[in-house]
Amino acid sequence: MNIYSFSLGLLGTNCYVIEQNQKALVVDPGGEAEKLIQFFSENDVQPIAILLTHAHFDHIGGVEELRSHYSIDVYMHESESEWLTNPQLNGSQRFQLGEIKAEREADHFLTEGMTAIDQFEFKVLHTPGHSPGSISFLFESEHVLIAGDTLFQMGIGRTDLPFGEHQTLIQSIQVKIFSLLDETIVLPGHGPKTTVGEEKEQNPFL
Repeated sequence: MNIYSFSLGLLGTNCYVIEQNQKALVVDPGGEAEKLIQFFSENDVQPIAILLTHAHFDHIGGVEELRSHYSIDVYMHESESEWLTNPQLNGSQRFQLGEIKAEREADHFLTEGMTAIDQFEFKVLHTPGHSPGSISFLFESEHVLIAGDTLFQMGIGRTDLPFGEHQTLIQSIQVKIFSLLDETIVLPGHGPKTTVGEEKEQNPFL
């Protein structure tokens, strides 16, 4: 399994491409879909699904172009089902960035626990706080967690946006993420990667 990272969109959101046997999952395509399309073309990789850690505008900007270009499905948590198509809920209207949205809601909703998409198996962790539908994706065999905006290197997700809850975020991190092996690599929604162990020991917010 190979994991590629792209910094996309106005806020430099980390988009991750998880590739195996020339097929790929795309996590949080925040914008600039043409860069991803070029990557897939040049490397003869076929994307098969889009996964969203949550539906804030800076994580969904490339969803519609990728979904329509490759005729692939979008997966996310049901509690943010309306956010993909609603600029007021996903925050793009609030920050006066124009309407960032998808044409329709997600095709599938993910719940806590193990799931499989084609050849990919991973565990979904519901990690609300930054937003009510925030989820993290754990690839146990690789010891990798894609955490969205829940946990950063020496930081945590902001909770001052609508529907954010600070105590809920702290609980998500302590119960869901800090229970993982210390060597688990954490791939955040923004900034550099870290590990569970490093954040347990050094994160000033925790």
